Amino acid sequence: MVWSFLVTITGLLNRLFVMKIIQSLLLILFFTANTYSQTKTIHAFVALCDNEFQGIVPVPKSLGNGKDAKNNLYFGAMYGVKSFLRYKTKDWVFIKATKPTNANIVERVLFKHRTKNVFLLADAYDGEQIKTCTIDFLKASNRQNTIVVKYKGNPLNFGGKADLLAYIGHDGLMDFDVSVNYKPSKGVKKEVVILACISKDYFKDEIKKANANPLIWTTGLMAPEAYTLKAIIDGWLLNESPSKIKERAAQSYHKYQKCGIRGARNLFATGF
Repeated sequence: MVWSFLVTITGLLNRLFVMKIIQSLLLILFFTANTYSQTKTIHAFVALCDNEFQGIVPVPKSLGNGKDAKNNLYFGAMYGVKSFLRYKTKDWVFIKATKPTNANIVERVLFKHRTKNVFLLADAYDGEQIKTCTIDFLKASNRQNTIVVKYKGNPLNFGGKADLLAYIGHDGLMDFDVSVNYKPSKGVKKEVVILACISKDYFKDEIKKANANPLIWTTGLMAPEAYTLKAIIDGWLLNESPSKIKERAAQSYHKYQKCGIRGARNLFATGF
């Protein structure tokens, strides 16, 4: 009788132990899934500065080699996307650099925000392939071409599923036309940032066709360097209004370019 009672109690305890383990695992899975469902992603399409293949005022040779991401003006130089985020700000942690299978991309880098569950992917396109970079950005603005990058085994969605998109570089639409097969896009419009010369005038027709929302773009000539992108992202992460984010962009641009705050404010625009 006692033996039977002990066996019964032992069985119950074992079942309770197993149930607690299962509950713990389910909680872990729930919180992990919940965390990554709240993850935000930013994808920057960077057309490397290129003296030979772009219609730009030539820059020093080391900065204007469109096949050299390490030293390029818009990527590896002091105020390029990769270098600025990695060495000039404490807000972003460098995760890794890779060479993707896409032959048009010289280097791909992944960053994570230091205090928020936000990831930024920056693709450095061969400067000769600026047209491809522009088209890829426009397709992503139209919610096309999802790119998946893994971080600690978890998938992160970029491209057409990124929460914020940015184009950085020379305004290639000054030099060429594009033909993009846009698809009907439903839901909230994708927010985009275009840091290139006179981007509002040259990109507006394509952005309308992509059914995207221009958060910040430009009305004049500018240096598309990363301090402006960083300022815009700071405001975006705080859910600030477009006008406040525009002011952040102007303040940052004036700080580094010493161009006068009035001129900097006139340089940036939001919406159509």
